[in-house]
Amino acid sequence: MISLNQISKKLTVSAVIFGSVFVIHNQVQAETQEEIQSQREEVQSEIDDKEAELQSLKDELVALNEDIARINEAIESNEQKITDTKDQIAQVEEQIEPLNEEIAQLEEKIAKRNKILEERVSTLQEKGGSQSYLEVIFGATDFLDFVDRMTLVNKITKSDQELLNSQKEDKEAVEDKKEELDQKLSDLKDMKAEYEAMQTQVKEQKEQSEAYKEELEAKEEANQDVLDDLNVEEQVLANKEAALEDAQNQMNSHSNDIEQFSSNSNNHQVASGDVQTVINVGKKYIGNSSYGFSRGRSAKDIANGIFDCSAFVSWAFRQAGVSLPASTAGLSSTGSRVSPSDMQPGDLVFFNTYKTNGHVGIYVGNNEFIGSQSSTGVAIADMSSGYWNDKFAGHVRRVMN
Repeated sequence: MISLNQISKKLTVSAVIFGSVFVIHNQVQAETQEEIQSQREEVQSEIDDKEAELQSLKDELVALNEDIARINEAIESNEQKITDTKDQIAQVEEQIEPLNEEIAQLEEKIAKRNKILEERVSTLQEKGGSQSYLEVIFGATDFLDFVDRMTLVNKITKSDQELLNSQKEDKEAVEDKKEELDQKLSDLKDMKAEYEAMQTQVKEQKEQSEAYKEELEAKEEANQDVLDDLNVEEQVLANKEAALEDAQNQMNSHSNDIEQFSSNSNNHQVASGDVQTVINVGKKYIGNSSYGFSRGRSAKDIANGIFDCSAFVSWAFRQAGVSLPASTAGLSSTGSRVSPSDMQPGDLVFFNTYKTNGHVGIYVGNNEFIGSQSSTGVAIADMSSGYWNDKFAGHVRRVMN
């Protein structure tokens, strides 16, 4: 028969052996978690770099699109100017057409006048030129006849002079009109050529901008693919870390004595701490936080108010000196389960969202809880009706006295 003393010795030896194994396991697991955390920090650093690079590309694309918009406006404006110039050229050409007819008519008149002058010159030559005028004058029969002949000769001479002057003026007027229209037409054609050259240059600039835009968009797509891969890698590491943390918490929950180790009952212990600290510490994030899957486990995320539900709960309790798992799986077996009718502020409340116990928050009283909600970030929500009431299945755990 085994004595009580022998049983006591065996229990002591078992406790020492278990404690040694527990310490060794903790050391190995701590090293593994440290490695994973280091990997996550490296991946997060790469994610931050890629996000910054993507933002820079987006900013550059915005500026480039604005440039392209201005180029399109310039192209449209130049097209309008070219069209207007073509219209003006057509109008000038329409003005030149009747002018050519006028020139033809004036040339015809000039030709007729030349013929008249030629005939008069020929007549004068036949009659002795100015001698004929003298014969006409001195052939008068009396003084009145002399005066009449002088007047006639003066009229003929004056008419010839006026005819010559008129011919000269008409010719100059025609030449001036033609020169003016030719100059205007030349200026318009030069203007049109200048606009067309400008249009060609602007279109080339647009082609270059469009090509650069395609290059930036290709870079953006490639960087987004890399970022997606990094986020997947970060998520895998986060899941590994959460699994290891759950295992660590389960080992910690069995460390009191051999009896609790064998019965796996230590999960029902509760810690001491300030409930009001847990409830109030997260209120500073209400309205200026966001939900991020597997986020809220780094100093950077916490500073920026980025949490998932379990990370927020773990962080809030940590501010009151209570260490809890940072996963819903770990939290769902922590502390002791209580009836919903016995809920008190500081208790954990679980909701069956995308899975059983898929969401967790901290009960604050009056059928309300605070948590990092996927739609709002950190917020206080009503669990007495609506969505959260539908998802609440009565799972409540107490982790603090």
